[in-house]
Amino acid sequence: MTDTTNPQAKLWELIKDTRFGMLTHRHSDGQLHSHPLTTQNKSVDEGATLYFFVPKDGDIVRHVATDASVNVAYANTDADSYVSVTGSASLLEDQAKKEELFNPMAKAWFPAGVTDPNLGLLAVRILDAEYWDVDDSKMVQLFKMAKA
Repeated sequence: MTDTTNPQAKLWELIKDTRFGMLTHRHSDGQLHSHPLTTQNKSVDEGATLYFFVPKDGDIVRHVATDASVNVAYANTDADSYVSVTGSASLLEDQAKKEELFNPMAKAWFPAGVTDPNLGLLAVRILDAEYWDVDDSKMVQLFKMAKA
């Protein structure tokens, strides 16, 4: 059942135990490409944004700079949780946010730590989120943000 009073809390409830999301973005040739990324959030905040650490010199950053539209898909078969998030991605230059979210698992990818010059923080502002309701066998919209 959808929590209409706090859709961000419902979304977090559905994805918090799913370690990886598959982020899909479009290349300049129009082809879709997906990458597994670890969601760095501790919750889904009022800004309705998901955060991921990515290399600044990598494929994802290069392509979302020209087409910010992305999808992040989460699947947790143990919990029968299937979520699709559509959003707008951008590289966020916020050292305080990096420090807040950085953790030992991220250090495996960015050995120089939170000050690694190649450490990028990808912010995905959620525009739409829906999940598969296993009991009712249908997609349920969590929320749809108005386009600015």
